[in-house]
Amino acid sequence: MQWLMIALGGALGAISRAALSGWVTKSIGALGTGFPFGTLAVNFLGSFIMGLCYVLIVDHLKMPGHWRELVMVGFLGALTTFSTFSIEGLTMIQHGQWHLALTYMTTSVVGCLLACFMGWHLAKLIL
Repeated sequence: MQWLMIALGGALGAISRAALSGWVTKSIGALGTGFPFGTLAVNFLGSFIMGLCYVLIVDHLKMPGHWRELVMVGFLGALTTFSTFSIEGLTMIQHGQWHLALTYMTTSVVGCLLACFMGWHLAKLIL
């Protein structure tokens, strides 16, 4: 059952990531494609939701493990992606765009930690 929940969440998360990232990229196309706004937005959102879900699923509701596996491991694990972040940053460096790569990497790490904290804090306030 554990693997099924992770697989189901992962499939939904991967589909959501592709759709949301594509939508963001298309929506802000006027800014150009030199910066991976889609991945950044998906990772921010996923980190925020992770903070919320941690409080809701683990702390507050103390839901059975399969909910954590479905939502946090499967869905959010596939929605957010460190591998895409890594290849996009590396590609910028390989193209000599050091300033853009540094901006992206710093914004991603600090922003995702902040987003996760905000989701966690919001859930603590509400509950």
